[in-house]
Amino acid sequence: MFLAHAVSMVGTVAAQVALSIVVFERTGSALLSALVLVCSFLPYALGGVLLSSVADRFPARRVLVICDVLSAVCIGVMVIPGMPVAALLGLLLVSGIIAPVFAGARAASLAQLLPQDLFPIGRSLLRAISQVTVLMGFALGAIAVAAIGSTWLLALDSATFLASALLIGFGTPYTPAGSRSSTTIADSWTGLRYLFANARLRNLIMLTWVAPAFSSVPDGLAVAYTAQAGSVAAKAGALFTGYAAGTVLGELVVARFPPSTRRRLVVPLLLASQLPAIAFVATPNVPIAAVLLAIAGAGYAFNQGIDPLILQAVEPSYRGRLFTVQTSGLMAIQGVSIALAGVVGTFLAPNLTIAAAGVLGTAATLLIARQALDRTTSGAVTSRPG
Repeated sequence: MFLAHAVSMVGTVAAQVALSIVVFERTGSALLSALVLVCSFLPYALGGVLLSSVADRFPARRVLVICDVLSAVCIGVMVIPGMPVAALLGLLLVSGIIAPVFAGARAASLAQLLPQDLFPIGRSLLRAISQVTVLMGFALGAIAVAAIGSTWLLALDSATFLASALLIGFGTPYTPAGSRSSTTIADSWTGLRYLFANARLRNLIMLTWVAPAFSSVPDGLAVAYTAQAGSVAAKAGALFTGYAAGTVLGELVVARFPPSTRRRLVVPLLLASQLPAIAFVATPNVPIAAVLLAIAGAGYAFNQGIDPLILQAVEPSYRGRLFTVQTSGLMAIQGVSIALAGVVGTFLAPNLTIAAAGVLGTAATLLIARQALDRTTSGAVTSRPG
């Protein structure tokens, strides 16, 4: 499962670079080129809302393999010479709708394959792999395009999805399907009502969305902030690298603690994810800013304390829908927050925008954490159905 994730992630990130270059070469439009990233994130919300029940209605292994094969087909069709730009973006939208279904089924599968105390470690490892492969993918993507061309890089991405399908199909055990009470879309809506009608579960999910929404603001303003700090734009990569490296380090370190310690570290790690942004009010130089973002990235390991609480708060029959909605909402809200940061950054200095996000993020996450954690420590967790 983990190897399949690493293989497909490297191909996907590198393909985003390749597709952005293809679109720009054909149109000369920076806007259309930027839409590649938009089309990569936007469909998550649609797939999460309408198709979340797929992860519960069918055996997880079958869902994962089919999702990988469909993604391979979408990317493979992009290789056809002369494919219109609109068709390329449309295929990217389709693959983006598939992605949250895959993520939800994978998380639900992990919940069945791993003991409960190891489940947060498993999700932590997936997040660490994602950050490492994002760094590798963007770093190697441009080099690969220059070496073998964007078309061959897209073909390679299609092959990585097929490799992932083979690894999951032959390397993971069968897990049974859940019940099917209605149509896929109706079951998805039922799942949404169930998840958000439960105040405790709703607050836990919101916490996993709101904290990264605010801490991702520096990503959207990295280039603008680098210029404000008096450095060349190329040094903005240090800010992206700092956050990603901090995230990986935080996940690996916190994973070594016992479950009780990870639970007690939730609030300190939440604060670590938000407070460093406030220091940007002093306009630190790029190296110091990178260290601050590394600390913020390390704080993202708060999820290791939240994941067990979420798992305990939801009935097993709703796990696939839960993780699909959680993943899709996270991607959507991060995309929106980065876009809003860009808008605000046109009227307010980048450092002040980042600092304001730190203040608001600290207040919002502490407020939600107080409600979520008070509820989960009140004894209600032990009464979960099933």
